[in-house]
Amino acid sequence: SRGSERGAKSTKTNMAPRITYKRRHAYNTRSNKIVKKRLPGGSLGIAYVKKTTKGAQTPAGDAGRIHGVPRVATQKYSRKHMSKNKKSVTRAYGGVLSAGAVRERIVRAFLVEEQKIVKKVLKLQAAKEGK
Repeated sequence: SRGSERGAKSTKTNMAPRITYKRRHAYNTRSNKIVKKRLPGGSLGIAYVKKTTKGAQTPAGDAGRIHGVPRVATQKYSRKHMSKNKKSVTRAYGGVLSAGAVRERIVRAFLVEEQKIVKKVLKLQAAKEGK
């Protein structure tokens, strides 16, 4: 009888246990994402996943994120949910502009000043040659 068992295919399949949503909304949309969790009794359950946000961003000119400021929903930035020191970074314009935007502003200001100095020097040279 052993020979016949080897040739026969097993009818038992290992299907994943089915799970159902806990809430009334039954579609797999952005606001209804779930994660399968193994419960203490060994059964399979679900946990709803919160939506991820874009987080703190710089104003329109630069599309960078502000590093060091947590990515939470807008209402969580209120004084009630988050202290002031968690909403900013210790540098100039910390928590308002990204590091790249601050660097860009500093470089631009430096180059503008350099341009002014060069103009002044050229004007003096032209005045000397004119005499």
